[in-house]
Amino acid sequence: MEQYRSVELEEKPVEEPKSRGFKSLFLEIIQTLLLAVVLYFVIDAFIGRVRVENISMLPTLKPGEFLLVNKLAYKLGDFDHGDIVIFHYPLNPNEDYIKRVMGIPGDEITVEDGVVSVNGYPLTEDYISAPPNYQGTWTVPEGSIFVLGDNRNQSSDSHTWGMVPVENVVGRALVIYWPLSEAKILRHPNIVNAASTQ
Repeated sequence: MEQYRSVELEEKPVEEPKSRGFKSLFLEIIQTLLLAVVLYFVIDAFIGRVRVENISMLPTLKPGEFLLVNKLAYKLGDFDHGDIVIFHYPLNPNEDYIKRVMGIPGDEITVEDGVVSVNGYPLTEDYISAPPNYQGTWTVPEGSIFVLGDNRNQSSDSHTWGMVPVENVVGRALVIYWPLSEAKILRHPNIVNAASTQ
């Protein structure tokens, strides 16, 4: 009687043709790049990046800092007193400015004896570099906002050239993201509500 012995044969992996592996890798790279481009443009439509160029917002913002800006903030919501906004300068729309919203339509802004008042409420502003050394009264018309720099006496803003049309506003500043040592979420205190409860 014959006896049979089973011998395990070593399985050889099926090799894919080299050209197929290269094609697959190439397609994955193309898909990844396309996805990255699409994501870039989607994010760019909602979030802007801005570099602070001057000293008008000291001590809150310093020259050379980079900010992320919510471009949808005022398409989906309203302005609040205390918001830090980026806008096209009304006298030269090719330039972008960054300031703090002090007045919205219907507000009366008064600056007297170094104190800013909104609708008769004097504000306590712990974020400014020094009290303003100018005075005046402004009423904010429909479709506009009144803005001031935190560095009140070194800022070109609504107290010198007037209101910002709402359509000039690019968005609301969210965070400082560069340099990393200065990274932080920006405060947007509702200064009028705070003043009216004091």
